[in-house]
Amino acid sequence: MSRRQRVAAYAVVVRAEEILLARLAPYLVEGEVWTLPGGGIEFGEDPRDAVVREVHEETGLTVNVGERAWIDSVRRYTVGSDADTHAVRLVFEGWAPVDSPEPRVVEVDGSTVDARWVPLAAVLDVSWPVVGWVRTAIEEHVAHRVQRLAVKALVRRNDDVLLARLSRFAVEAGHWTLPGGGVDHGERPAAALVREMAEETGLVAEVGDLLDVHDLHLTGTAPNGRHEDFHAVNLIFAVTVPDDAVPRVVETDGTTDDVAWIPVSDIASGVVAVTEVVRHALGSAP
Repeated sequence: MSRRQRVAAYAVVVRAEEILLARLAPYLVEGEVWTLPGGGIEFGEDPRDAVVREVHEETGLTVNVGERAWIDSVRRYTVGSDADTHAVRLVFEGWAPVDSPEPRVVEVDGSTVDARWVPLAAVLDVSWPVVGWVRTAIEEHVAHRVQRLAVKALVRRNDDVLLARLSRFAVEAGHWTLPGGGVDHGERPAAALVREMAEETGLVAEVGDLLDVHDLHLTGTAPNGRHEDFHAVNLIFAVTVPDDAVPRVVETDGTTDDVAWIPVSDIASGVVAVTEVVRHALGSAP
């Protein structure tokens, strides 16, 4: 009996509620069947390098790869062909930048003929045709856990509040939120808020009292494209700025693309879409 072993590496790449899949070529399977992008590991090749190479060949995307992998090992005996095959699959977490181009097959005459983002729910409820082990790999996938301490500024002027609009690199793109951002390791929260205010609004901030602590737990796509189980802890401070100051975004290609004074009435009526932290801050401020 002939014996054959194949070691391959694949990636679970999740974006919002979609997953990146590649369609197997007709010479491999009958009908329409999809799989995770990936393929055989070459001799001497690091499995993570193999994932990056294979995903690019099959989808045209350049991905980053996590450290941990789910391992699938299957041995099969093919009746009538005297074949004893052993397939070992290493399935890594992968993620691509949010501004990546649409998937497309790069390799010529390879094992895949199409690539696209597919609704994750359709794969899990068996309405999308995938090879059997793909669903198990998805179920084993665990979103990268991140906890972030951030500082936020509640800046009031008469009946307006100063807000920053989230850019396409942020989870809630297009929504308005309180200006602020992450606290660096070893950085004092007040100093972090002064720095973030300068970057996002161009204004010199005077940080006052801590008004409240807000936290938010969600799962979504991070600005770098990674699928994250995200816990944000926000320290909300009262902040004042010079009366005649005109806000403007200073940072480029960041998570903020606009800043403006927004009437509180427009927030209350829903005319302006805001994040949860804005409503929390306005509701808890004296």
